[in-house]
Amino acid sequence: MWTEEKLDQLLATPSEGLIADIAKIQGDIMILGAGGKMGPTLAILAKNAAKAAGIDKKIIAVSRFSDASALELLHENGVETISSDLMLAGALDRLPDCPNIIYMAGRKFGTDGQEPLTWSMNAWLPTLVAERYRESSIVVFSSGNIYPIVPVATGGVSESARPCPIGEYTQSVLARERLFEYGSMHYGTKVLLYRLNYAIALRYGVLYDIASKVYAEQEIALENGCFNCIWQGDANEIAIRSLLHAESPAKKLNVTGPEIVGVRWAAEEFGKRFGKTPRFTGTECSDSYVVNAAECAGLFGYPRVSLRQMIDWQAEWILEGGRALGKPTHFEERKGSY
Repeated sequence: MWTEEKLDQLLATPSEGLIADIAKIQGDIMILGAGGKMGPTLAILAKNAAKAAGIDKKIIAVSRFSDASALELLHENGVETISSDLMLAGALDRLPDCPNIIYMAGRKFGTDGQEPLTWSMNAWLPTLVAERYRESSIVVFSSGNIYPIVPVATGGVSESARPCPIGEYTQSVLARERLFEYGSMHYGTKVLLYRLNYAIALRYGVLYDIASKVYAEQEIALENGCFNCIWQGDANEIAIRSLLHAESPAKKLNVTGPEIVGVRWAAEEFGKRFGKTPRFTGTECSDSYVVNAAECAGLFGYPRVSLRQMIDWQAEWILEGGRALGKPTHFEERKGSY
């Protein structure tokens, strides 16, 4: 039986690899923008890994913390918190120095009609952070959607491909990367650009989006017919361990699971579990937003949670009435409208 507590505990249980690596990370870790979908469990995961490694390391979570339950969860698990709106004048100056930064602040959902706010959060704020924490190692959350749509037969885009962002959201994400890259070049800051494709955590994610439509007998768009995904616990582990791989000039890393997953196939798998026949609209294109994560697997190994396991868990979560965050991934989008 799934519960919120069981899910959070699962997401925050460190692997032996993370326990070994966190002992190699010198100094404390501060997470900027820690109040979102991934931040709270990432912070708790880092704290649990430090405890398991037998080291005294502060994990500091910084956010506006509009969700009081996230703040409570962090405190219960020994994570230090700082409530701060990083967009306010002087906010960064009031934060402590820290040798390791995981940068998660940013805006995606609701970009349409709010483009200036999206650009200010995704481009202007990184300029300030890159300067304020120029002496730190920084892992910068980014997106695989900055890449071009490519034929699925290529096996996905590697890190060497030139970005080709479609729409203002992905353009602003590339701006975030470029500004941290400039900081890395100008100050010698060690940076890793963490290009994530679809984290899965049952309360949200592309598998939730597909499964919920199958369950509700709603049509599923097929034009963007393939995707990548990875369990959020695995994605968070990689973010923490990536502090050891930050470089100057900045290193780029695709972060996702090893499979290119068909939307139709995933929907049919959920249909089997729900006893329902998926409904589709449109026809699969030969190209999609897909990436090659071979470099990531070479550094950290394959994810602990398999695609099949994620599908089983997602189906169980929906059948048991599990909560949704109400934040769709827009995996269907091909024209950059978010």
